Amino acid sequence: MNAVVIAVCLMLGLSLARVNVVIALTISALAAGLIGGLDIHQTISAFNTGLGGGAKIALGYALLGAFAVALSHSGLTTLISHKVISALGHSPTPKNTNLVRWSLLLLLLAMAVSSQNVLPIHIAFIPILVPPLLHVMSKLKLDRRLVACVLTFGLITTYMILPIGFGGIFLNDILLANLNSNGLNASLAQIPAAMMLPALGMFCGLLFAIFISYRRPREYDEQQILTAEPEETIHKKNIVIALLAIIATLVVQLYTDSMIFGALVGFMIFSTSGALKHVADQDIFNQGVRMMANIGFIMIAAAGFAAVIKATGEVTSLVQALESLIGNNKPLAALLMLVVGLLITMGIGSSFSTIPIIATIYVPLALTFGFSIPATIALVGTAAALGDAGSPASDSTLGPTSGLNADGQHDHMRDSVIPTFIHYNIPLLIFGWIAAMVL
Repeated sequence: MNAVVIAVCLMLGLSLARVNVVIALTISALAAGLIGGLDIHQTISAFNTGLGGGAKIALGYALLGAFAVALSHSGLTTLISHKVISALGHSPTPKNTNLVRWSLLLLLLAMAVSSQNVLPIHIAFIPILVPPLLHVMSKLKLDRRLVACVLTFGLITTYMILPIGFGGIFLNDILLANLNSNGLNASLAQIPAAMMLPALGMFCGLLFAIFISYRRPREYDEQQILTAEPEETIHKKNIVIALLAIIATLVVQLYTDSMIFGALVGFMIFSTSGALKHVADQDIFNQGVRMMANIGFIMIAAAGFAAVIKATGEVTSLVQALESLIGNNKPLAALLMLVVGLLITMGIGSSFSTIPIIATIYVPLALTFGFSIPATIALVGTAAALGDAGSPASDSTLGPTSGLNADGQHDHMRDSVIPTFIHYNIPLLIFGWIAAMVL
């Protein structure tokens, strides 16, 4: 049995048994190291070394959380929530309920897309914007599993095809760089086009979730819905400052290629403008850190897990074992490469972190089987994206849970992880395989 397969299955099993994801990742990393031939000291050393790789992400999330909390105190998110609630009215009717249901889903989708490519704050908007809307969702009897699918679609699909913001980092800085460093000789123009078919699979999964899986009403206990913070008073000056902070954050992030400094500039604009004089800066920063701390720790633990997996060398042996089983069967090769990518990303929880691992092995393997450059791009890109939706350690599932579970009625595994796994990983497998065959 391969250490990667055992470790990923163990991590998923522990998470399904409601063991904390950080603990599940740590235990699974220990198991991977020992099964992969490392002794206890080598395993712990590799794990500790890998933790530093997640520190940058954790700090970025902490600052994004502080920026998001500052944004909420400006009144901007309250204004957005009021617009949605006023559209519903005090007494929902069949006429306005359907309209507001679609408007709400489109709003959340637009915010998720914008958080990747327009205002790169990633998941930081979810725990700020979504909890005030839970009461509206309850009135609409909107299935939160559908909302999780909508949010995850926006968080993942756009970075797969749009080379702006996080998409620029994923497609240009990570995917293209790792493909070419392993001998593919791909061009920037080929990347988005090659990823279009896999992204179409994500879109089909979204349509299936909306019109088939979660179209029926679902009841929630309105008495449990929390109002964690009193609503902010809306002032035009503060709204203008919030918009300026958003623009500045976007410009700095794009110029410096750093989420940390982008969020820092946005937060400093709030701090020095007087828009938040009714709230202490330290309180806002602490709230933001607390809001994102769980996700930050999970990403740190995932980095340690990934380091142990790399140290065992079992990824290479897993692919080599598959190569010996495949023979000259090109369609089977494409399918198994995607399945292995799913296993690796499910364990690591990040498609961004997975590419450097699999590109080293997949590019020579794909060229050996005669896959074209676009087909190889689609294979590696899809294999990395597989598992980003549906992994307990992925911020694309942790983010939606952080907002939808504000009242304790949305389970991370059953209501975020499993629905997104079914509706996105299965279509990605199918459409990624088709892309490898036809490109």
